[in-house]
Amino acid sequence: MSAVPGRSDRLSPNQLAKQEQIVEAARVVLARDGLAGCTVRAIADAGPLTKSAIHYYFADIDVLIDRAMAAHITAFAAGLREVAAKHDEPRQRLFAVLEEYLRVFAANPNAAFLWFEYWIAAGRAQHPQAIDVMLTSLAELLAELLAPLDVDDPRARARALLSYLLGTVVQQRVRPRPFATLRADIEALCFANYGQ
Repeated sequence: MSAVPGRSDRLSPNQLAKQEQIVEAARVVLARDGLAGCTVRAIADAGPLTKSAIHYYFADIDVLIDRAMAAHITAFAAGLREVAAKHDEPRQRLFAVLEEYLRVFAANPNAAFLWFEYWIAAGRAQHPQAIDVMLTSLAELLAELLAPLDVDDPRARARALLSYLLGTVVQQRVRPRPFATLRADIEALCFANYGQ
């Protein structure tokens, strides 16, 4: 979706760079203050551009928030891919990525709150497409990690694994368990045979 309908094809490289500065400032505000604190004023205070410039490039704050959240997910997935690239053995690669996934949320509890808060808001606003794109990108990453492990239906296992991870992020806030304990659950989820 274009931030400025009808204008994105006419933006100069400098203007596109300004848009990205605004998105980055919104990412900072979202991470720090959550969805409710992500106002145009807070974004202007966190970045190099004025409220007027933000309104020029993003007539709708929801579009800006969607872009900033997408940037958060892209950065998160890139970090997971970096962890995966450090491991040659497929099973070791999978578990390294899953451990990092959970470590990131344990180290940044506001990130989990932000994700769920955003998903609830997007669902209430009846534009779940942004959520679907985020979940799909993470499920695809997990399916890529599961595929070389000869599991039946890696995509279905990836969706189940992602659901498990989302629930575990919440549970870890209430009753933290070490990854070694969680690994047994993940083993059962990923490698148990369906229908047997």
